[in-house]
Amino acid sequence: MLAAARKDLLLERLRRDGRIVAKEIATELGLSEDSIRRDLRELDAAGLAVRVYGGALPASPAVADYATRTAVAPDSKRRVAAAAVALIEPGATVILDGGTTALALVEALPRTHPCTIVTHSPTVASALLDHAADVFLVGGQLFKHSAVACGAAAVEAASRISADLFFLGVTGVHPTAALTTGDPDEAAMKRALAARAADTYVLASDEKLGAASRFRVLGLDEVSGIVADADPEAAILRDLAAAGAALVPVR
Repeated sequence: MLAAARKDLLLERLRRDGRIVAKEIATELGLSEDSIRRDLRELDAAGLAVRVYGGALPASPAVADYATRTAVAPDSKRRVAAAAVALIEPGATVILDGGTTALALVEALPRTHPCTIVTHSPTVASALLDHAADVFLVGGQLFKHSAVACGAAAVEAASRISADLFFLGVTGVHPTAALTTGDPDEAAMKRALAARAADTYVLASDEKLGAASRFRVLGLDEVSGIVADADPEAAILRDLAAAGAALVPVR
């Protein structure tokens, strides 16, 4: 089997099964594990898979640059945002992560809703200018890929926050890889913010479900719920629930 055909097959298996075990597929195809691992390294380098111990997981399309992500799954993000807004009680203090799903949440939030929003995203903060909500912006070094503040100064500022809710954005929600993102500093910032809220909810539009990125943020059982946009009968929801995730339905 030619290398191109092998890679196509590996990608099809990732889409179908949500993971690849190098030893198993090498045996199935009558190839060496080294050949499969080489293919997986090349798929990883191309951003089409994420290599893990023993195999690979589907790569998340949500690791693209910020401008590109605005056009990815906009309807799904709006559905997630509407379900998330319903969790915000009047007068609540809410930490809002950066990203395009967080921006969709701002759009869904009624402009007269009384609450306090804390965010490390200047784009999210500016989108709240016409809202009644009080807005506090956490500063630090700007991570331009996601338009959020990260680094030591941002983590230190986050340590002084106390909130009712944190809406967490990730690029991957996977039954075994858990909640992941594409940058280690951004992952650390997300953990710091989650530690400052009574409840953390994940904003999971459909392109993130079953996908994974390089850096782990939190385990599925370390958040209060995952606002997941998928068919209620979808296999990925069953797998996430079996792995310990609490799922918030999106209507």
